[in-house]
Amino acid sequence: MSRKHITFTCAGEQLVGTLDAGECEVGVLIVSGGNEVRSGAFSGQAHLATRLAFAGYPVFRFDRRGVGDSTGTNTGFKDSAMDITAALATFREHVPGLRSIAGFGICDAASALMLTRGAGCDALVLANPWVVEDSTALPPPSVIRARYIARMRDSGAILRLVSGKVSLRRLLQGVKGALRPTPPPTGLARDVTRGLASFPGPVRILLAERDRTAQIFDAIWPKGDPRVFRCPDASHAFAEAKSEDWLFQQILTAISE
Repeated sequence: MSRKHITFTCAGEQLVGTLDAGECEVGVLIVSGGNEVRSGAFSGQAHLATRLAFAGYPVFRFDRRGVGDSTGTNTGFKDSAMDITAALATFREHVPGLRSIAGFGICDAASALMLTRGAGCDALVLANPWVVEDSTALPPPSVIRARYIARMRDSGAILRLVSGKVSLRRLLQGVKGALRPTPPPTGLARDVTRGLASFPGPVRILLAERDRTAQIFDAIWPKGDPRVFRCPDASHAFAEAKSEDWLFQQILTAISE
């Protein structure tokens, strides 16, 4: 296994990526979410790339324009189609024997892949897709209800309530939010749904059950979708040891199908 850093261009800017070599004909393109650099939170994406490459799968990850080592202006995930396409082309150029490439992203990186209809990838692994239009708005009623059900099962939470350590005002606001009608999907939710519907390849959607972003996505997504897989007790970045292993196995399954 070897690792090298590669520079490439996108719209006149210089982007920087990292290639982990592998002998398989199936590769993984990791798209970073938010304003994260290509190593990921706490180097999570670098560790994932190492594991996949050790299993034989080449992996390419990159900093989009205006992030990390790449030049230019960061215009956000909604305008990252050119960055992903340029990274994909660079990946294929440096690993010409690739038969197919799976795109993987967490949060708005997953949404970026959905909005771009895969951006040229052959398969998609989408974790906790971001569908929140207004980050200050209340989560869907189903998410609030699930949160309160979990608290009702927590003896510590009940003790804090009866001892007066919980704000009754906030509690009543939460109950009111849980009882309100389910709002229609946001424009972003509709756009990612349409984008994914136009993607012709296999898709695997991974949801961390403890993550609010995943819970919001789950609330608006069609129930019973066989492409959805859930990881119990996982946080947003699948940082726990068991969650990290689960994520790795899910990606292995997706790229070996």
